[in-house]
Amino acid sequence: MTSAAPTPALSSLTHGTPPGVLIVGAGPAGLALSVALAQAGIASRVLEQAPLSTLEDPPEDGRDIALTHRARRILEQLGIWQRLPADEIAPLRQAKVSDGGSAWVLPFDARDDGHEALGWLVPNHRIRAACHAAARAESLVTLQGDTRATGFGRDGANAWIDATGPGATAERHAAPLVVAADSRFSGVRRLAGIGARMLDFGRTAIVCRMSHAADHEGVAHECFRYGNTLAMLPMAGHQSSAVLTVRSDDAPGWLALSPADFAHRLSEQFGHRLGAMETAGERHAYPLVATYAHRFADARFALVGDAAVGMHPVTAHGYNFGLYGVERLAAALQLAQEAGRDLGDAAALQRWADEHRRTTLPIYLGTNAIVRLFTDDRAPARLARTAVLRVASRLPPLKTAITRQLTGRAAAA
Repeated sequence: MTSAAPTPALSSLTHGTPPGVLIVGAGPAGLALSVALAQAGIASRVLEQAPLSTLEDPPEDGRDIALTHRARRILEQLGIWQRLPADEIAPLRQAKVSDGGSAWVLPFDARDDGHEALGWLVPNHRIRAACHAAARAESLVTLQGDTRATGFGRDGANAWIDATGPGATAERHAAPLVVAADSRFSGVRRLAGIGARMLDFGRTAIVCRMSHAADHEGVAHECFRYGNTLAMLPMAGHQSSAVLTVRSDDAPGWLALSPADFAHRLSEQFGHRLGAMETAGERHAYPLVATYAHRFADARFALVGDAAVGMHPVTAHGYNFGLYGVERLAAALQLAQEAGRDLGDAAALQRWADEHRRTTLPIYLGTNAIVRLFTDDRAPARLARTAVLRVASRLPPLKTAITRQLTGRAAAA
């Protein structure tokens, strides 16, 4: 709904100085944007459905995030990286991709591109907590929890969000620019009249922290098996994050296994390469749906994080793309403010959106193509899968290009 909406009663309006930017969604992307804007001298208000107590101490959700070199640099500049527990940051030194029962492996080594690590793996809930702490430390950031967006509108001077706030009060929040950062299934994106292409893979990712006897040596494994996909991502100590991707109708059976039986089956599928395994956390299940917004920007409106691009996790670009978008959007808004221009100017926002689309669309399409191929177990696809790995391993320039995408160098300024 983009036309003018009835104004709530005056007593229900949010008082105080209107922010320059109104952000809906206090996930890692929305909070990172609020910090980036504060560093640029731009005030923001962040609205979030969850209570503030949940933002301060988010629960463990089983997800571990691979951060590129560019993403780390952005987090360092925002003061977020320094708030992460150092003993929970695990360097990713190598990655190995295997297919089915083939002994053929496609390796990627950080040293081949002059780096000590391809990237770093960090628990998602630690990133969320660090982003919240960094936002709370900024005087130009206002956080409001227990608030659900119910409407969106705009006119020549402002955009606004109508919301149900704490205590079920009706509120209207206005600013020159509204940014949706409320997940790949963004309700605010829909309220603004922007659709998204969605690709439901019919698969579910079951994630669980595993402890094991052998040292993983900082190596990540992506095993495209016949029937499922298993990723083992090296975490701090003798632990790895297991990401098992199965047909959604097979997921209940895996989730019903006892911890011991789950660990045994997982170790068996991984060829016992890390020795005896035990579960070191709860299992969590996530349906896999990729999304790509039809537009990233409009007059007085923009999308960041998964609200713009929701990636399949196989190439580990999700939050990294969110941070790339945050960095560029904050820079564009800083230039606008310094020049005395309108923060919600459609032409300026479109320039940012076009740049972010150039960065993300090829990888989004390529990732989806890889997933389709490597989850197709028919005989012609099996031959193609093997051929792709062999060709990639025998073409050093191609391997270098892939490595640079993994590290984030290809996307860097």
